Amino acid sequence: MSGEASDKVFPVDASGLYEKLFEFSPDAIVVIDHEGKISEVNGQVEKFFGYSRSELLGKPIEILIPERFRQSHTGLRSDYSNQPRVRPMGAGLELYGRRKDGSEFPVDIMLGPVAAPEGQMVLGVIRDLTQKREAEEALRRSEQENRYLEEELITTHQFDEIVGESSGLKRVLKQVEDVAATDATVLILGETGTGKELIARAIHELSTRHDHAFVRLNCSAIPSGLLESELFGHEKGSFTGAIAKKVGRLELAHQGTFFLDEVGDLPLELQPKILRALQEKEFERVGGTRTIPVNVRLLAATNRDLAKMVNAGQFRSDLYYRLRVFPLTIPSLRERRDDIPLLVRYFLGIHSKRMGRHIETIPAETMEALVKWPWPGNVRELENFIERSVILSPGPALRAPLAELKAVEEAAGQTSSSLEAAEREHILRVLRECHGMIGGDKGASERLGVKRTTLNSKLKKLGIRRRDYI
Repeated sequence: MSGEASDKVFPVDASGLYEKLFEFSPDAIVVIDHEGKISEVNGQVEKFFGYSRSELLGKPIEILIPERFRQSHTGLRSDYSNQPRVRPMGAGLELYGRRKDGSEFPVDIMLGPVAAPEGQMVLGVIRDLTQKREAEEALRRSEQENRYLEEELITTHQFDEIVGESSGLKRVLKQVEDVAATDATVLILGETGTGKELIARAIHELSTRHDHAFVRLNCSAIPSGLLESELFGHEKGSFTGAIAKKVGRLELAHQGTFFLDEVGDLPLELQPKILRALQEKEFERVGGTRTIPVNVRLLAATNRDLAKMVNAGQFRSDLYYRLRVFPLTIPSLRERRDDIPLLVRYFLGIHSKRMGRHIETIPAETMEALVKWPWPGNVRELENFIERSVILSPGPALRAPLAELKAVEEAAGQTSSSLEAAEREHILRVLRECHGMIGGDKGASERLGVKRTTLNSKLKKLGIRRRDYI
């Protein structure tokens, strides 16, 4: 053989090469005639859509399109025939294919006109985006979980451990231990400020789900118009302002614990939706059609009487009984007065350290007054009071503003009316000192350690009118 390079050109079967490229393309390829019928498909079409070639050839292309898009697609196909052009992938359209079993999957599609002896055809190249969307969804969920956990770290909790040795508290803690190991739904009942969220977190930490997320949603803190989106998430463009897809808190709690705080404020129109999600363990995002499976352990809390709300038609009975699998009632602070000295010292230590104060003693008369006071705002109010006391104490002794309190002499057989009278007088005094301001940083609700809505309810219950304190 000669060492010179040969310039001989071997013939290539172009039609055979094109057939191989067509058949073994990683994307599904469909050829559509001028009537919108399928004239040829490759093997990936069978794999993607679940049809055999014989089932597709001669059928309208709409067989591969979800039913909800078919009517509009006929018009779009007609427009394309009048003005054929190349439409590349990545055009930003939300496109879906429909399998033989009726299920849908996300796709991207390239279209291009092709001249053939039979007339003008359309070549459609279909790319399955399922894995890409799942990866994007996992990344988006991870980013939102990280943002949520950052918010949780920033949030200041009332205390890091449960403080108290009273029999009422010990009974609650025993119930927590009993139910935590199960997956039962727990309804935590108690007045505002008793530490319902703390009990919910304790149940989560003692459960088998403790390695997964504890996600909370306060039903009273979010406007009702946004609550559904916050709960279930939404798809991009599902409503004005929905500029991106959002993963809801229920989905973030998958495999973990979902805590519905202030569940008595859950709007009636949302109650059947959350009930369905809990019973069927699936839901759809706002504006979405895809069913998302979810596995959560539900905890709920309220300071309202749900049974009365059910009788008044303000709360669905089926949801109430779904929540009330294991009711757990936290005693108020006035029912566990023996724990007040422990809590006072605990909060004193926390806030003294935070403010750089060195408070070593608590006068006996101060502790006596704190123990006697009924604390309508419970543990939250007590902590706020101790924090104010630390601010007012430059020296080694705690200087508590006892003028804010009116010691209640409790005797055997003390009636609830006297407690209400003391509570009424205390609230009136604080309202006057706040010049009638209920909400805000310097409002009465902040000083009392209760939410504005709770304080408004108390004003109505105690018959307090604006003219009584202005």
